[in-house]
Amino acid sequence: MRGIEVGSAFGIPIRLNWTFLLVLPLFAYLIGGQVGEIAEVMNQVAGLGIDAGAVAAGNTPYLLGLAAAVGLFVGVLLHEFGHSLVAMRYGYEIESITLWLLGGLASFKEFPEDWKHEFWIAIAGPLVSVAVGVACYGVVLVGAGGSDALLFVFGYLALLNVVLAVFNMLPAFPMDGGRVLRALLARNQPHAQATQRAAAVGKVFAFLMGIIGLFSFQLLLIVLAFFIYIAASGEAQQTTLKAAFEGVTVTDIMTRQEDLHTVTEDTSVADLMSRMFEERHTGYPVLDGDQLVGMVTLEDARSVREVERDAYTVDDVMATDLVAADPNADALTALQTMQEHGVGRLPVVDADGELVGLISRSDLMTAFNIIQTGGTPGMIGGRRGEAGDEPRIL
Repeated sequence: MRGIEVGSAFGIPIRLNWTFLLVLPLFAYLIGGQVGEIAEVMNQVAGLGIDAGAVAAGNTPYLLGLAAAVGLFVGVLLHEFGHSLVAMRYGYEIESITLWLLGGLASFKEFPEDWKHEFWIAIAGPLVSVAVGVACYGVVLVGAGGSDALLFVFGYLALLNVVLAVFNMLPAFPMDGGRVLRALLARNQPHAQATQRAAAVGKVFAFLMGIIGLFSFQLLLIVLAFFIYIAASGEAQQTTLKAAFEGVTVTDIMTRQEDLHTVTEDTSVADLMSRMFEERHTGYPVLDGDQLVGMVTLEDARSVREVERDAYTVDDVMATDLVAADPNADALTALQTMQEHGVGRLPVVDADGELVGLISRSDLMTAFNIIQTGGTPGMIGGRRGEAGDEPRIL
């Protein structure tokens, strides 16, 4: 998740997503509009003795709403630091912590697969939220300097942080409670299977949240339900792929160089178009000897007017800024590279810059399907491309 970096702590960048800039004033407005009612409820429940009339007068409600909203997100930030510092204690790298529409998100470079690590990392956030809530209530107990405004803010934050901890412990994967559930399931079963089961429970909770949000007109709850459902599905899929491709390299899956259709830099665009029509391919690696120097696609060829195609060569239109895969890289790393760069295929280049093959998403999915049915990636490695095969393009 992208955001504006506003600082760092413990070596972890802190970022604000643009949605945070929308939700902060919204929360301040919503809290400010109910300051009097909230104060009366807290008086009844906890006997805080707040003068509801004083905190609801003039512009005070919205100032208190802003203070409470900022305090809430400070609590969320501390919650995420709870996860992050425990993860760092176990040796995991944290890329950033981002505050956004639905709270906070700590971005891990790699998720833990050791169930004990995941258990303590997941539970650390809610424990920090409870500690923050207790600290805020401690301020209330000492009277907050006799100020009704401070009593309101710290009393409200004490309640919100405890509620945040309880809510996060719902077994709605990938929320904290869902990760705790996966950790407990992973004690006695493979990590991928535990993920699938925790994700299934998470989807049920997401559905229930969506229904509750729909009938109570709680838009944020509906958005949260959608996020949980999508995130649970995505992480379950990623974990399944990681388990399937464990120990599988790009070389195991790629279409090898001798089976590829290639062109040279001096091929005319007219000849290139003829080959595309005859071979039913819409993209070719461009070679200088065995060296990969570019990729040319149908889109590149179409950029030249038909009457000029004899005068232009592949060198004039090909793309040279390429993302390549190492033949010894993990297959899953290649897939992640495709996702990061928004491409469907990667040329595979060795240390000398020579093209040794091409790997595509269809190659990866074919290998995945074979592995899932008990086969090995070697059953498809180096297969010969046929005329009707999916085009080999970036």
